[in-house]
Amino acid sequence: MKTSQFILVLSFCAIANISSAQKKPIVNPAEALKSEAITDLQVKYDDYKKIALQIWDYAEVGYKEVKSSALHQKTLTDAGFSVKAGIADMPTAFVATYGSGSPVIAILAEFDALPGLSQQAVPEKVSAGKDAGHGCGHHLFGTASVAAGIEIKKLMEEKKLSGTIRVYGCPAEEGGSGKVYLVRAGLFADVDVVIHWHPGAENGVTMTSALANSSAKFRFHGISAHAAAAPDKGRSALDAVEAMDNMVNMMREHVPQETRIHYVITNGGKAPNVVPDFAEVYYYVRHPKRDMVKSIFERVVKAAEGAALGTGTTMDYEIIGGTHDLLLNRTLAEVMQKDLERVGGVTYTNEEIEFGKKIQSSFTVKPPAIESAATVKPLKVEEDAGGGSTDVGDVSYAAPTVGLRAATWIPGTPAHSWQAVASGGTEIGTKGMLVAAKTMALTAIDVFTTPALIEKAKEEFKKDKGDYQYKALLGDRKPALNYRD
Repeated sequence: MKTSQFILVLSFCAIANISSAQKKPIVNPAEALKSEAITDLQVKYDDYKKIALQIWDYAEVGYKEVKSSALHQKTLTDAGFSVKAGIADMPTAFVATYGSGSPVIAILAEFDALPGLSQQAVPEKVSAGKDAGHGCGHHLFGTASVAAGIEIKKLMEEKKLSGTIRVYGCPAEEGGSGKVYLVRAGLFADVDVVIHWHPGAENGVTMTSALANSSAKFRFHGISAHAAAAPDKGRSALDAVEAMDNMVNMMREHVPQETRIHYVITNGGKAPNVVPDFAEVYYYVRHPKRDMVKSIFERVVKAAEGAALGTGTTMDYEIIGGTHDLLLNRTLAEVMQKDLERVGGVTYTNEEIEFGKKIQSSFTVKPPAIESAATVKPLKVEEDAGGGSTDVGDVSYAAPTVGLRAATWIPGTPAHSWQAVASGGTEIGTKGMLVAAKTMALTAIDVFTTPALIEKAKEEFKKDKGDYQYKALLGDRKPALNYRD
């Protein structure tokens, strides 16, 4: 063959190869894994719905989530995870692990309910005859996290991902600060990235910090006496509680306006004709800055001491919980935002829309459109720390952390409400739960397949944390396992 003919043949071959490549575009391996994960999780929707609704029915409060935790542990064990329970002195806490080596990716799971929020899955306020209800949707939280972890494990088992996936079973988020004990025990020391989510009334990646928080039960001890025949012989512990509350309420004028202080009298005596010799009040102190929380809490303690002095009683107090503010990680948030947009929001059936409108009719303010549950909020940093606290804040000081909210409640629904319990007990809740599960799985795939993403996230984490040496706000106390009693 002549040289000119040979060159011509090569040219035809090159053109053919280019044409073939154009017909079969190169697909990013991570994108293929994401499509697989979305499909897998959708196929298992009914399985995870059953788990979530079972835990909704259990409605176990902090540190008492025996059945809820056991169900999650069994689900993970059956899926091939190695589960270690009772960690960090918390019987219902666990860590489930699959794989080995780096990177180590953690997914957080919660499952505690709130006292006083018993509610049926109906759009009117009707008690379910229980002591508690899932007014913050943690039955959905834990189940979605377990689902995402199992999907990542499946991809690892198929040799499509390598490293370590962990699901942390985190009890007593509602006031018990369960994750703080996990952080304090060093259980996140080797974690590269932490992924979490929370139920809500809209879809969006979390770019709002949380309020740091200190909580305590103040207990006053007096002298009982007949309230009519011998009141001079008594020293009322309830008087001390009321005196403390009055002083703290007057203090509100003289603290930074971002401060939140709230309390409930958990024990005020048993009978009006008996001077109470014991009374207890449970306080929360919150502020965007942890140092300010410590300072204001010390003033609350002084008010308690003054109340005891003025009423002739004695006082002691027990720290119940304490959480840090939440460090945000823009690097990870931008990745999760794309994943959430890919998954999309929640679309309701006609029956669910009717249910939702009945729920919204009970609100005191005009709610957003029900259709907004199908949309995803743009990524935006919100300077206002918001009104809530979370022990995820302490985790965010241990490793780069990213989270989202998914619409598990009818738009406009406030957390810690009977309306949230009602929505969470229906497919309105479980549909949003699957949005979260898919998004977390996709973000985990991004992290596992992009080492540079981890490095960039860690650089941001180190810069934001600065030279701060983490120290738990609740000190060295052991978990308050009976704080709901």
